[in-house]
Amino acid sequence: MKHSPTYIKLVDDAKRRIPEISVEETRARLAREKGIAFVDVREDNEWQAGHAAGAIHIGKGIIERDIEKHVHDKNATLILYCGGGYRSALAADALRLMGYTKVYSMAGGWRSWNDAGGEIES
Repeated sequence: MKHSPTYIKLVDDAKRRIPEISVEETRARLAREKGIAFVDVREDNEWQAGHAAGAIHIGKGIIERDIEKHVHDKNATLILYCGGGYRSALAADALRLMGYTKVYSMAGGWRSWNDAGGEIES
């Protein structure tokens, strides 16, 4: 998908404040660490078409409203992903502003997860 320059600038700005984590590191951390919230921030129809195994769904449009229902601990580790790593960076930055201290955006998102052979549920 071709994104507008203004959108890219907004995402790049968010990425200066939040860490990105690779698919490989995400998979390794999910395998060895307990209590990670792996969050799919894509739209409902994207989630329903397939998602990473073990992920929970909280769309970017409602994540600020609903995150505390799912993750109470502001020091919990959260790894967010979207289709390509843009929306998840914006959502991670919003959660950082809400006081979550260990929020990551998975670089490359769903596309990279699939390309790396990540486990999928539908």
